[in-house]
Amino acid sequence: MKRIVILGAAESGAGAAVLAKKEGFDVFVSDMSAIKDRYKALLEDHHIAWEEGRHTEELILNASEIIKSPGIPETAPIVQKAKAKGINIISEIEFAGRYTDSKMICITGSNGKTTTTSLIYHIFKQAGYDAGLAGNIGRSLALQVAEDPHEYYIIELSSFQLDNMYDFRADIAILLNITPDHLDRYDGKMQNYVDAKMRILQNQTSHDSFIYWNDDPVIKKELEKYDIKAIQYPFSLLKGNGAIGYIEEGRYVLEEPTPFNMEQEGLSLTGKHNIYNSLAAGLAANISGIKKECIRRSLGDFPGVEHRLEKVCTVRGVQYVNDSKATNVDACWYALESMTTPTILILGGKDKGNDYEPIRELVKEKCTGIVYLGADNTKLHNFFDGLGIPTRDTHSMEECMKACYEMAQPGDTVLLSPCCASFDLFKNMEDRGEQFKTLARNL
Repeated sequence: MKRIVILGAAESGAGAAVLAKKEGFDVFVSDMSAIKDRYKALLEDHHIAWEEGRHTEELILNASEIIKSPGIPETAPIVQKAKAKGINIISEIEFAGRYTDSKMICITGSNGKTTTTSLIYHIFKQAGYDAGLAGNIGRSLALQVAEDPHEYYIIELSSFQLDNMYDFRADIAILLNITPDHLDRYDGKMQNYVDAKMRILQNQTSHDSFIYWNDDPVIKKELEKYDIKAIQYPFSLLKGNGAIGYIEEGRYVLEEPTPFNMEQEGLSLTGKHNIYNSLAAGLAANISGIKKECIRRSLGDFPGVEHRLEKVCTVRGVQYVNDSKATNVDACWYALESMTTPTILILGGKDKGNDYEPIRELVKEKCTGIVYLGADNTKLHNFFDGLGIPTRDTHSMEECMKACYEMAQPGDTVLLSPCCASFDLFKNMEDRGEQFKTLARNL
């Protein structure tokens, strides 16, 4: 009996363990951190051996194959030792793909992944399609394949997941954009990160589809290096340059595979970045044969994604907007670009090798105040203090919200769009967003 070891026992790891057990493997799960009770219960229910708070080498390095959580870096000692022994290391998505023939619609990009993935899922469900939501959001793909299979899977893929995918194939691959992110995990080299994103194309055939933003300079340069066999569906803000999806004279237009159009004002998502997301989602739905009236209705009634430009409340004439998902500079750029009122911007967290230059002019144009929120705000001070905008230095969400309340004037917007990861002060970006929302509502 082949032995599968899973490193990391959160959503993806626990799900992979259940699928591996179902497929007859000898399964062991190891997590350096404490395992949440719900995942312990899942493992116990399936009689799967596990450990927490350590990696016992003699129980791990005898594996035929290792399934690694995307959150564990390649530099982790146990990963390095496994590689030295020649043990194959894959992702949960790669493993799950071996045991299903379902259609895979896969979305990646530096920004907009969650919104686009959620919108596609919304369209498919509204159309009555049997679809599962998986990857970075939703439930574990492996667990769904094992216990709740679907005809279609809508999968958000991070670069970390793509790193350990080899034979997996996307029936529809969507590449939204590529801008600097996670460079701390890629030796500070942008090309390494780009290469990870481009892996979404691997193994596609002439029967598959590839949707991408036609105007992204990084994507345009990279595509010259690839022999793309899939049918290509480029989208753009404007008609021309081969774009299949675009906006023309206030209308949302898809030329292929069947013509579709609707009033741009009918789209529920606003802002330039959300036009791109809506075009990509519409193309995926159109390719999948969803009826035009359903696409039109779903693009118009999608409620949006939590922690992404989420309007929380208005207090004393000041609107509070939660954009905690903006964990890189480009995401913050899009958020600022959509602001129409004077803005108090909350920045900070665990820096990932950020270059803040791209948002300099927008900050000068849109912001009347900046509140730094992080364990160490030195880099932010060094870059933004010289812009002549009032700043405040804070090290907890309570301090931050007090500063925002004092700085904001009626008619302003307080925008949490931090540019950074959350792990210096918060459990995750959701925790950061929830604290922001709770404190804003209690002002």
